[in-house]
Amino acid sequence: MTRWVTLSDLPGIDASSRDRLLKDVLEGVSRSFYLTIRVLPKNLREPIGLAYLLARTADTIADRRLAGFTGSRLEGLVTLRAQVAGPAALGVLRELAAQSLDGVASPKEQALFDALPDTFALLESLDDVDREQVKWVVDTLIQGMEVDLSTFPAEDSGGLAALPDGDDLDRYTYLVAGCVGEFWTNVTVAHESSLKKWDVAEMSATGVRFGKALQLTNVLRDIPRDLRNGRCYLPADELIATGLTPEDLLDPAHEARARAVLVPWMQTALAHFQAAEDYLTAIPRRATRLRLACLWPLLLGLATLARLARSGKWLDPDSTSKVSRGWVYGMMLLSLPAVCSNTLLRRWIRRLRRQVERSI
Repeated sequence: MTRWVTLSDLPGIDASSRDRLLKDVLEGVSRSFYLTIRVLPKNLREPIGLAYLLARTADTIADRRLAGFTGSRLEGLVTLRAQVAGPAALGVLRELAAQSLDGVASPKEQALFDALPDTFALLESLDDVDREQVKWVVDTLIQGMEVDLSTFPAEDSGGLAALPDGDDLDRYTYLVAGCVGEFWTNVTVAHESSLKKWDVAEMSATGVRFGKALQLTNVLRDIPRDLRNGRCYLPADELIATGLTPEDLLDPAHEARARAVLVPWMQTALAHFQAAEDYLTAIPRRATRLRLACLWPLLLGLATLARLARSGKWLDPDSTSKVSRGWVYGMMLLSLPAVCSNTLLRRWIRRLRRQVERSI
């Protein structure tokens, strides 16, 4: 009979293990988000970095095609959710890691799962407010991943399904990204005295739209790839209204007809990006690091949407709308002199918005 040892019975995480998690392991699984973490004020790096590591663990479980059928991945997510809710057990974490990686993993994924005991030890070391916020947002994100696995057929089944309607797509973007804006707001307000005048409820709602803007951009960018993996995030009722089925979208020849569905969702994304701009410029100018941490994903997401809109190849699997690494580094460099000026930031953001508007 296996005796589970709860992590609360183990020694606390030491400084070197914390550094390894939030530097080496985090950088290994996300270069872009790692840069955001490093620019954040130091007191925000632990809760936000830890939430990302746990979410990335869940995402890896959800995406492991070699881990078995959809059911086994759902079981893995349910197990992880239970461990996050607590109390976590060392044996369960080790078994989860072994089952999820299934003997085939990149060194970076292996490092992520090998670090699970330290990850959960760090979770237990957080203060009560941060710990509950991290648990809440990771649980919500996992719910979004479960929607993916329960709504769509397995990638290798040859099937294809669509979300039923626009409310489902809006709910999905909340579960997998909008909730992060809410979490981000709650954590930053708790740690940053410069935000003490914020209306937390109002700014949380604006933060939710920030997250939705980024996720909706990802959904629109990834349509061709997702379709070939059996997933159509464009609402079925809107496709039916234009005489299309999800299967029709596999043929780029239906691009013109699909615009009737695609363009309104691009406009929705733009409206969300307006809320993201409001969120960014509401951060006091003296909170430079926090501003940069919000500015970079905003510009990256909006530039991606602009590239997608300009390409006009929204159903072409051979088209790519990712910005180059050089563009990212150039954007980061230019952001340093602009970050404290709302006028400069609004001009920059407006220019990207106009690129989208002219193309749709």
